[in-house]
Amino acid sequence: MAGFKAHITGSTMVGVAYGYWGVFFQGMSIESGVLAAGLCAVSGMLPDLDSDTGVPLRETTNFGSAVVPMLMIDRFRALDMTPEEMAFSAMLIYLFMRFVLVKFFKRYTVHRGMWHSIPAMFSAGLLTYLLVPSPSEAIRVYKAAAVTLGFGTHLTMDEIWSVSMGGGRTRLKKSFGTAMKFAGNSTWANVSTYAKFFLLAYLAWCDHGFLHRHQLHENQMAIPELSEPAESWLQTMRHPFKKR
Repeated sequence: MAGFKAHITGSTMVGVAYGYWGVFFQGMSIESGVLAAGLCAVSGMLPDLDSDTGVPLRETTNFGSAVVPMLMIDRFRALDMTPEEMAFSAMLIYLFMRFVLVKFFKRYTVHRGMWHSIPAMFSAGLLTYLLVPSPSEAIRVYKAAAVTLGFGTHLTMDEIWSVSMGGGRTRLKKSFGTAMKFAGNSTWANVSTYAKFFLLAYLAWCDHGFLHRHQLHENQMAIPELSEPAESWLQTMRHPFKKR
């Protein structure tokens, strides 16, 4: 299977292309494009959280523990939290991810289990959507899709590396089909994975109204001019068969 360096290189290249596409073709700000590229690059390590040991688990946990609290600043503001409450919440999130979440992955996941799957990929994107609220729905979807894309890049590379070509023959390894899958061999793992996916989908569906009620960024509710093409793109995604 592809190693850590191959995965991070692949997801970084895809992230750079995704950031470029967002800035120059969808009207995203440079800051949003750079952040989306970074999210995509780092997300290329996410599926290997189930590896129990090694560089992916250590690096992803350390990076996520530090960055996720910063990404949630807008969420804290939406909840009308004071600076002290924000700092305390950020500390709790760091401790939870650094010492609890990593233990959870080590104990309740197996390598190439349901964490290596299509529903897990979309769950990662939905979780990002919940973590990074924005006055612009298009920018929010753009960032969440970056994580889904990075996660999917990892799964795709795993499947490509599962095909062995040598001596003029093509052979499928035992690992083929264990990454890009919708269900695994464990019924409980399948039920748990899809339950989390539908729960996150429901929370994401309800969350935009929540933020609107709390008037996120009261002084910056107007969507930046640069994001107007992106808003049109989002409307196209919502109504793909609507006549123009």
